[in-house]
Amino acid sequence: MSGARVLVTGASSGIGRATAELFAGQGAQVAMVARRQSALADAARALPKDCAFTIAADVTREADAERCMREAVEKLGGLDVLVNAAGILKSGDITQTSLAMWDEMLNINLRAVFHLMQLAVPHLKASRGSVVNVSSVTGLRSFPGVLAYCVSKAGVDQLTRCSALELAPFGIRVNAVNPGVVVTSLHSSGGMGAEQYEAFLERSKGTHPLGRVGQPQEVAELIAFLASERAAWITGETVSIDGGRALTCAR
Repeated sequence: MSGARVLVTGASSGIGRATAELFAGQGAQVAMVARRQSALADAARALPKDCAFTIAADVTREADAERCMREAVEKLGGLDVLVNAAGILKSGDITQTSLAMWDEMLNINLRAVFHLMQLAVPHLKASRGSVVNVSSVTGLRSFPGVLAYCVSKAGVDQLTRCSALELAPFGIRVNAVNPGVVVTSLHSSGGMGAEQYEAFLERSKGTHPLGRVGQPQEVAELIAFLASERAAWITGETVSIDGGRALTCAR
């Protein structure tokens, strides 16, 4: 990835941060995007000097999304890779999910992904670049109690496939990764308490056939592969990285 020009959303924590760190470590120039400037600054300090810069933006706001794309392209001198890693998860079944919660999750997890991809297309055409979207095992399989999240990630998967077909004539590849449970702040940010989260992680060891949960760096490695020339003949794929979770029945 040496010299690659990369924009990563959700770059202040979790999979987004691990991805930014990996790309920068491989010699890429990385625009790190997230809502909180302080968290972004902390993440950027862990990267090699002169490999990354931060853009504080709420990508659900159209003006912010347009600004972050404009600033990233100006500072990077173009764009080779877009990684959509920003996302939220909140619990609620069909009776508990308010319209406001539904809109919030669909806006962050799906609408913002679509908008940033749309904004990136002219720049990716010029570089024959690629997009990697961070989806979830819940995009491939149904899970109770997280209705809006499941729907949003299923939407990301279909967006990935449809846009891959439409952008292939321009040499732009579009893929997604579908992680199982990964140790990040996703659940705690969604309101899960510390004790509940520890119990959830412990239970997840039994629901993933390989017997453990994942780490952000493992997902980042797959993202980097899909974005690289090593994956030059791969597009429209939703690739599971979930310790076998998507293979199992409800449990």
